[in-house]
Amino acid sequence: MAVYEYKGFDQSGKETAGIIDAESPRHARTKLREGGVFPTELSPVREAGAASHLASSDRVPLKELSVMTRQFSTLIKAGMPLMEALTAVIEQVETPVARKTLSAVREAVREGASLADALGHHPKTFSSLYREMVRAGEASGTLDMILLRLAQYLENQVALRSKIVSILAYPVLMMIVSGLILILLISFVVPKVTGIFSDLNRALPWPTVLLLAVSDLFRHFGWVLLFLGVGGTMLLKRYFATPNGRWQYDKITLNLPLVGRLYKILAISRFAKTLATLLAGGVPLLSAMAIVQQVVGNKVIEEAIRKVRENIREGEAISVPIKKSGLFPPLLTHLISIGEQSGQLEPMLEKVSEGYDAEVETTVTTVTSLLGPLLILVMGCAVLFIVLAVLLPIFDLSQIAQ
Repeated sequence: MAVYEYKGFDQSGKETAGIIDAESPRHARTKLREGGVFPTELSPVREAGAASHLASSDRVPLKELSVMTRQFSTLIKAGMPLMEALTAVIEQVETPVARKTLSAVREAVREGASLADALGHHPKTFSSLYREMVRAGEASGTLDMILLRLAQYLENQVALRSKIVSILAYPVLMMIVSGLILILLISFVVPKVTGIFSDLNRALPWPTVLLLAVSDLFRHFGWVLLFLGVGGTMLLKRYFATPNGRWQYDKITLNLPLVGRLYKILAISRFAKTLATLLAGGVPLLSAMAIVQQVVGNKVIEEAIRKVRENIREGEAISVPIKKSGLFPPLLTHLISIGEQSGQLEPMLEKVSEGYDAEVETTVTTVTSLLGPLLILVMGCAVLFIVLAVLLPIFDLSQIAQ
């Protein structure tokens, strides 16, 4: 069975586009007309695959996914049937990837799959959290509320990510510009200024010797250094992509000063927010913990959550194994314990997540506010070293001339 991409008009005369699977182009046109679509263009996308797998390698941006989810929630809450709601959302999306992905989901639902199963064919766009929430919403008849919670969750993630990126943009730009300026000075400017010193039969000051050595290294072996740097980065990236490498990377990162705490806070905030969202959506605790284990983004914490889940399965309260793990802050374990005793676990987890999100923003703001002056200081010291390395031999020559 082949997959076809189509463009056409629906029964109201509006332009529509999407994908459909069929045995032949003629069969595809027949299926489209039966569905109320009059195709004007039909072209094969790829063969040997169902439509539901078309966009499995594509990822819809998180921001667009949050907008799509909120629109879908609004339409379902208004009483619109599922197929019509999907069609309406498809007409609203702007990027081709999102349109093709939703069209594949709609096609799978039209063929009898549940919405959660249809979303499952696109794991890079719809996470396990998203799919299990939708599955719980379909089972309980509260799909509109579940989609609203998902939209709020995604919007919070987008907002936090945007804040961190905006805060880090200036220091990162400064680091890049400063590095390029230093490389330019050492590789091109300094050799022309200090070239006269290499012919002197006098011992040069050690700053000048060091500067000349670094300059020669960049001029003669710059491409080799670049190749080694890129090659080493690629090898490290491949190693960190392995299970053992990712474990080592996460373990080292957690133990770094300041950065390690920030990394841990981000993972714990994601743990609390995701678990609260799943439990509020009606997902059972053990299933919710299995999903959270996949989305925390840290192998060390992921292993701790796995052990917590095993202890919960054996009958322990959630706060006890979390405390035993030693990776989670005491505040989290205390609030979880209070939430379990009072039956308010989801609100407590929400409060934990909000508190840690605020701490992340404050920490990042503080670090970047210190990073700017620190970069200026480092840049000033480097320029001062270059100036001294150039001027010291000149002072020696002036003394000889006198």
